[in-house]
Amino acid sequence: MESSASMELAKHLLLMFGTILALGTFSGLIARLAKVPDVVVFLLFGMLIGPGVLDLVNIKADSTINQMIMIFGSSFILFDGGASIRLKVLKEVWITIVVIATAGVLITAAITGLAAYYFLGLAPIVALLLGTVIASTDPATLVPVFKQIRIKDRVAQTVVSESAFNDAMGAILTFTLLSIALGVGEFSVGDALIDLLKQSFLGIIIGGSLGYLAALLIAHEKFNFLAEFAPVVALMAVIGAYMGADGMHASGFMAVFVFGIVLGNQESLGFKLTPKEGDELEDFVLTTALIMRMFIFILLGAQVDFSLMSLYLVGGIAVVIVFMLVARPVTVFLCALPDRRAKWSFREMLFMCWTRETGVIPGALAGMLVGMKAPGAQIIASVTFIAILMTILIQATTTKWLAKKLGLMVDA
Repeated sequence: MESSASMELAKHLLLMFGTILALGTFSGLIARLAKVPDVVVFLLFGMLIGPGVLDLVNIKADSTINQMIMIFGSSFILFDGGASIRLKVLKEVWITIVVIATAGVLITAAITGLAAYYFLGLAPIVALLLGTVIASTDPATLVPVFKQIRIKDRVAQTVVSESAFNDAMGAILTFTLLSIALGVGEFSVGDALIDLLKQSFLGIIIGGSLGYLAALLIAHEKFNFLAEFAPVVALMAVIGAYMGADGMHASGFMAVFVFGIVLGNQESLGFKLTPKEGDELEDFVLTTALIMRMFIFILLGAQVDFSLMSLYLVGGIAVVIVFMLVARPVTVFLCALPDRRAKWSFREMLFMCWTRETGVIPGALAGMLVGMKAPGAQIIASVTFIAILMTILIQATTTKWLAKKLGLMVDA
């Protein structure tokens, strides 16, 4: 009987996965015809097939299978984004990336928290907790957008790198404030800074080491005995980088991003794949990243709780408008303008002000707070979903238009 129940569950999951792949393929074609980022269409179709409408796919946000998809999918997409980063560009803009991914998260959280306090009438600590949850940007959204829309390199790579590095800061702030809200901890700037440096340093070391080892085994002139297994090596290393960093209480997302940077810049380290092996690895990465985008954003859309959102809809929209039109611009100008090395133009900073989609990572943080029954968790989850929908549906769809208006598009 137990075996039969397990078999039925397996068939049910298989059917849902097939539905997601079929719908994702159809959505991708629509996105191409409509000339909008595919994540937007994936999200909309996810909402359509979720429990709130057609109820074709119902995978709970806190289920094991959903958590596995979100963690691995985000990690692989982030690896793909890291592989597209060029060290030459990174050297030019690293100051802005570091400042905006650390101090920038604090600024965004503070302004958003103030808006939540005013519009939703939340207690100060809960309002600030809401601000920290949605303060970090989302690489799973931004990487595919910039894969489809060719933007000036240093702008695109700054925004993508920021999204990879700021998740550690967002998570640290969230759980520090949570401990205060629960009355089991006190905020310490020193402890928070030490924790951030530890998570960042370990993530960079683990990701960099695995990236070098992977490049050595697949692209070294003498030691490339795994060259024909390059896709499998990359897959193993993505999992290894995330799990290794997570096991050492470091940033897993930072580790996979740095791994991608190292592997993507292997020629600078003296390694080089043959054209055939390079093409096979690229095809594998592109296909896997596409499948992960389908699963992440269709599931994210299917998990939107319309009844919960409706309870705080007006106040939530007001908070997200402040978040998009006040908090982000203030953050960008305060963090990027002083960087004399990068010499950002007004148009570049204006573009960065608009490009900061919210997605998987804030959604995961909100889900964790609900599971822990944190103070104000239901309101935080509601506003987080509103932020995800508004930023992806409004900002992601207008990214190409704005880039053209600002003269930041480049030839493919």
